[in-house]
Amino acid sequence: MSVRPRGHSLHASEETPMHDHRRLGRELGLFDTDPLIGAGLPYWLPDGATVRHALEEYIRGVERRAGYRHVYSPVLGKRELYEISGHWSHYSDDMFPPMDLGGEQFVLRPSLCPHHALIYRSRAHSYRELPLRMAELGAMYRSELSGVLGGLSRVRAIHLNDAHIFCTVDQVADEARAALELIRRAYDALGIRPARLRLSLPGPGGKYVADPALWERSAALLTGVLDSSGVAYEAVAGEAAFYGPKIDVQIADEAGRESTLSTVQVDFHQPERFDLRYIGADGARHRPVMIHRSVIGSVERAVAHLVEQHGGAFPPWLAPTQLVVLPVSDTELPQAARLVARCAARGLRAELSGPEHGTLGARVRAARLVPYQAVIGAREAAGDSVALRLRDGRRMDALPAAELPSRIGALVGAYGTGLWDEEGGGGAVRHD
Repeated sequence: MSVRPRGHSLHASEETPMHDHRRLGRELGLFDTDPLIGAGLPYWLPDGATVRHALEEYIRGVERRAGYRHVYSPVLGKRELYEISGHWSHYSDDMFPPMDLGGEQFVLRPSLCPHHALIYRSRAHSYRELPLRMAELGAMYRSELSGVLGGLSRVRAIHLNDAHIFCTVDQVADEARAALELIRRAYDALGIRPARLRLSLPGPGGKYVADPALWERSAALLTGVLDSSGVAYEAVAGEAAFYGPKIDVQIADEAGRESTLSTVQVDFHQPERFDLRYIGADGARHRPVMIHRSVIGSVERAVAHLVEQHGGAFPPWLAPTQLVVLPVSDTELPQAARLVARCAARGLRAELSGPEHGTLGARVRAARLVPYQAVIGAREAAGDSVALRLRDGRRMDALPAAELPSRIGALVGAYGTGLWDEEGGGGAVRHD
């Protein structure tokens, strides 16, 4: 398995124009901030919320098909919970201060894993149930300093595509490889080009769980997964989580600055701290291993990267508006409205842009980031057809209006980055 396409340069700026997601986010009406809400706490505008919902729905579907079961857990927990997990002793500098409620201290969670450990512990489990894959797209909070905050890439309220796999030691390698494959497939659908894979190991001076045997065992498992998969990677000291090593999928912005988007981590520590068990084939109680896995990382960082990489021209399935219908004159408005209704019934995000918004040329330019533009003039209205333009400048031969929603719907449902399938009978394309 190769996360990076063969022959791809590690420098995104060689292939992608310069974009700043903070500027584009405001210009395109995706997200914004307000000082009364606070730094590092962006709000999502309708188009940005649409992108976010599409991304969340996609990843939940991918996880369901891969055998994950979704849960919800609270964003608060008692301080004692994070003392047991080890977050309080190793990670408290990045957590918000406790809140005193009725004589007890509660904390905004910095991570979802302690909650998932408790959900696992709430029921008895047999080895027949393993691997048990638990997923949640949940909120967590980090007490980031104001100086490091920026747009969506570094925030204080994070919505993480998180999952935890509870399995036997013998199942760890297969589950970790399967998680890497999920990451690869998601990156293909999103058009994300990773910079590199990193095996993140402990380093001197860090706050780590003091159990050398567990660290050595975890690192050996992840190294074996990477080596057997034939993936190029770099081992880096000092980047591990406090409880174990991890595989990090690194992305780079236009300036070449790297950040981690996706991770696969092996954890022997928290199953021990929470006394997690399963009944083995021998009838005895055994300790499971906990694999932490995030396919797209935080929604915020993923969208920030996608905005910069695509310049707002998202893949068709992710675009806020997937089709804009452009009647040449008021005479074609009824046909245009019917087509928008047909598309909406098919589940597509279609909008009508009529002559009141300017000339046809001006409306086409205004919709330059929309994947599909359906023009309806007098000839098309008479034949109940459309003249379809693609975002990249290609134009289609006239298509029956009744067929267009299903054609575009099939392309959107394939979760690809291409605009049209010329080999799949999608119709003739003119390259103007």
